[in-house]
Order: sequence, then structure tokens, then C-alpha cells
Amino acid sequence: MSTWLWVLFFVVVFGGGGIGERARRALRPRHARRLELTEAKARGERERREAARPPEPVCGCGHHLATHDEDGHCHETVRAAVAWGADDKPERYEARDCPCQRHVGPELLPLTFAQELTDLDHRARTDPERRPRG
Repeated sequence: MSTWLWVLFFVVVFGGGGIGERARRALRPRHARRLELTEAKARGERERREAARPPEPVCGCGHHLATHDEDGHCHETVRAAVAWGADDKPERYEARDCPCQRHVGPELLPLTFAQELTDLDHRARTDPERRPRG
């Protein structure tokens, strides 16, 4: 027991504080790396979710395809500046029709029914070696 007391005495007197400080210094970068990894995983998950979403049919004016008629004219209203101040900043706005002439965004694919091209049971019916025995 006295040996442990001497070891404890030397650790406390000659380096107890230094050991704790070294441990804290070693763990701090590890903690920062773990936080970076966690943030990178979350960012990657967000990007995967965004990549899986289909593209929105939005025109160059920023309006959805649903606001454009068959000819492509936009039927939304936009805020247009009509009066400017001394420092060239707009002071007054009015609602006007969107100047967009036609939808230029991605076109939606029509919904169609397509029958399956592969018939997995066909091989078993035509090939005698693959025919189920029973």
C-alpha cells in the first residue's frame, strides 16, 4: 500500500496536472473531428434527399408550371418598382402581370402504364431442366 502512496505522491507533485492537460489537449481535436464527421454525415444525407426529389417545373421567372397556360404565358403577378429614391433604391411598388412569355423549365413526363417486360416464370415453363419437380 505504501508503494501506491509514493506513486500517487509523485504523480500529483511532478505531473498530475500535466497529465490531465495532455489528456484534454488530446481529446479536444478528437471531439472536433467527431463533430465534423457528424456534420458531414448530416450534410450528405440532406444532399441525398434533395437529389432524390424530382425537379420542380419552375420557369425562369420563378413561377410554377401550373401558373402558365397552354400557350406558355404566365398568369402570376409580380411586384414591380415604380418610384425610386435619391440613392436609386425603390420606394414604391405596384402589382403587375409577370412579363414571362413562356415556360422554359423542365417538362413533366406524362403518366403512362407500361407492362413488365420480363416474365420470370417463362424460363421454367419452356426449359425442361428448370421445370419444378413435384
